[in-house]
Amino acid sequence: MQARAAILWELNSPWSVEDVELDDPAPSEVLVRMTAAGLCHSDEHLVTGDIPIALPAVGGHEGSGVVEKVGEGVTKFEPGDHVVMSFIPSCGHCRWCSSGHQTLCDLGQHLMMGVPISNGVHRMRSKGGQGLGPMSLVGCFATHQVVHEASVVKIDKELPLDKAALVSCGVTTGWGSAVHTAGVQPGDVVVVVGIGGIGSNAVQGAKIAGARWIVAVDPVESKREFAKRLGATHTAPDVYSAFSLVNDMTWGQLADSAIITVDVARGELVAPVMSLVRKGGNVVVTAIAPFAQSQVNLSLFELTLWHKQLRGSLFGGGNPRADIPQLLKLYQSGQLNLDDLITRTYSLDEINEGYEDMREGKNIRGILTFD
Repeated sequence: MQARAAILWELNSPWSVEDVELDDPAPSEVLVRMTAAGLCHSDEHLVTGDIPIALPAVGGHEGSGVVEKVGEGVTKFEPGDHVVMSFIPSCGHCRWCSSGHQTLCDLGQHLMMGVPISNGVHRMRSKGGQGLGPMSLVGCFATHQVVHEASVVKIDKELPLDKAALVSCGVTTGWGSAVHTAGVQPGDVVVVVGIGGIGSNAVQGAKIAGARWIVAVDPVESKREFAKRLGATHTAPDVYSAFSLVNDMTWGQLADSAIITVDVARGELVAPVMSLVRKGGNVVVTAIAPFAQSQVNLSLFELTLWHKQLRGSLFGGGNPRADIPQLLKLYQSGQLNLDDLITRTYSLDEINEGYEDMREGKNIRGILTFD
């Protein structure tokens, strides 16, 4: 069948929206008609080369849609099902899935290889016959996509699909960074550094977990104000201002947790953020750093003698097949705000405009919608 998709042909180039050819689903796969896709910074990391991926590639890893066809052996999905993508596939039976760590599923080794899990044969091709690999095995920047059943989660048909798309990555990652990885407890003091699609939901996660004070740090004033709407109790324009604020409000004890959710993680940011947390506190790094970066500023003396922790967080450290439905239930009950996260919607042809708006700090989350 024919579809349209946004393709990255080479590094540091715009997304090219083109007509493509798409095969029927093979065994264990489903064909999804996409309804919405989030413009996440992780796809920008493909453009800059911070995340290495086989090119050419179809971008997008945060999305929702409707199943139109299923391949042989698929029993958990049928045409008409509403689904959201899980950019981390979960097989359900590897060591990690079976021990409650679906985010670390062994199928994740295929994420940036550019070919389907099932048999390594591209399902999508350009008009010239070039195979096109899907970002994180889902490639949501397309009108239609064929994905493995391990990469989709069925949701309630009553949910608005544009809002549901957000839990495919940004909401789950940010919320889980606070709830799962940082382990925020009632009464905690939490600092979130970077208020975008991930950081705004780390604020929501900290609030739902019962944090007493939540400090949102971002140089963009509109983002700081938005964080207040989601539950932040205090704001600061930078880490150094946040230190003075947290030091005063805690009488020198400092924060219980700090979560780094900036657009690009840099090694020089770790030490000042570590200084924000108390003895026994933890710092969570959710932001993605350039692949080749290996230097981190860190006081090992402080890390050891103050018993601090530095932790990475992938997809919020949770389980997509459990967390995605749970978060959508919180949305339905009014406890989780998804509506206000969408700053602006774009058509597929406007994808480069959407990413320019993201770079300029205009959006919390821009999304593509497909007619």
